[in-house]
Amino acid sequence: MSLPFVDRSSSSLPVQLVAQPRWRTWLREQSAARRGWIKSSGVAGNAGDLALLPGRDGKAAGAVLVLPGQPTLWDYGALATKLPASTWRLASDTAPVSPTDAAVGIGLGTWRFERYRSKKAKAGARMLWPEGADKARARAIIEAIGMARDLITTPSSDMGPAELAAAAETLAKAHGATLKVIVGDDLVKQNYPMVHAVGRASTRAPRLIDLTWGNAGDPKVTLVGKGVCFDTGGLDLKPASGMLNMKKDMGGAATVLAVAAMVMAAKLPVRLRVLVPAVENSVSGNAFRPLDVVPTRKGITVEIGNTDAEGRLILCDALHEGASDKPTMMVDCATLTGAARVALGTDLPALFCNDDTLAEDLLAAGRQVTDPMWRLPLFKGYRRLLDSKVADINNAPGVAFGGAITAALYLQEFVPDDVPWAHFDMMAWNNTAKPGRPEGGEAQAARAIFAAIEKRIAKVEATAP
Repeated sequence: MSLPFVDRSSSSLPVQLVAQPRWRTWLREQSAARRGWIKSSGVAGNAGDLALLPGRDGKAAGAVLVLPGQPTLWDYGALATKLPASTWRLASDTAPVSPTDAAVGIGLGTWRFERYRSKKAKAGARMLWPEGADKARARAIIEAIGMARDLITTPSSDMGPAELAAAAETLAKAHGATLKVIVGDDLVKQNYPMVHAVGRASTRAPRLIDLTWGNAGDPKVTLVGKGVCFDTGGLDLKPASGMLNMKKDMGGAATVLAVAAMVMAAKLPVRLRVLVPAVENSVSGNAFRPLDVVPTRKGITVEIGNTDAEGRLILCDALHEGASDKPTMMVDCATLTGAARVALGTDLPALFCNDDTLAEDLLAAGRQVTDPMWRLPLFKGYRRLLDSKVADINNAPGVAFGGAITAALYLQEFVPDDVPWAHFDMMAWNNTAKPGRPEGGEAQAARAIFAAIEKRIAKVEATAP
């Protein structure tokens, strides 16, 4: 994506930042003519209000942005799109957020998905980099999130398993990572039976994407992402309304690729591994069926209670493989259940975790970088709901309640207790536009996961002999 920043300009217009509690004081300090102009423009000092400030020549001499009492990076998200085309700079004697966060908020607010538009949006305002911003870090975060948004928002006709693997290959080449892709019937030969079973009905072959980066001796961090490039529901076919936005069902895969991009750009001292089972859950004569019994990479058998609970099926093979390395932390991201959305809404990913320290690291990172999440329990009492009369486990209990928890408990069956593991059940989509977050695909929790990895690795380095 094209960033709105410039390094220098012979002339730039100031954007004054005024905290909402100080608005009335600030307004009284302005000239009578300026006060009249601001009031006539309808700006009342509410958080998010933006007003142009006129100069003596009738042209804009600057702007003022009203910030809430406790601003975040998102409060800067509309600057580059709301300001008129010119070059602007942040001008304030306060530092409500870090310059780097301000840059990230501004940059993410300019993301637009225009791949299929014959008429592109005109170039908007340009911004000087906020003074003191870590440009490389801000750029890496903006580009990683932008990449994920592009992948999620692209229609499934142009974002199948092969295209998702190509995106991973592009990322690997950019950072000198190694990429291995297992395709089609080779999944059976190399013991990924669940990935094959879910994806075999499509004319677009399923695959397991496996990216590795970093020094083998560094702490191991493994990321696993659900890559269902389109989900019909399989033979348990979704209704039209449920199928409408299923192009985003690979949002978990896009999210972990965004985290990987940030980790590699920051050159964190980790041995990174990213596993993405990429499939299309389709309907044909060889589709897997309700009540089929399918083996897994772990060796346990699964009775298919519902073919529309396919995400946990492909993830279980990848999680078992990821855990085999005994990583210091393993995180999976998935657009897994509607139950999580019912419980927490669309903006708040559900976090499940088998390790309290890892969970708190993730929650703290989410608060720090304004990338929220909410922890739900891995309640053992619901494990009985996954029991099968004919196999080791059933993938979809026939009950209407606790669906996010039972899905997480299913995944936990494939993760040893000694591997710190976190599971994110997310929407991966902005239903409505908000500052910094245009409508479309979203890499929810990606910045929080990256920040948590940084924190945990810093702890390891601090305690190393």
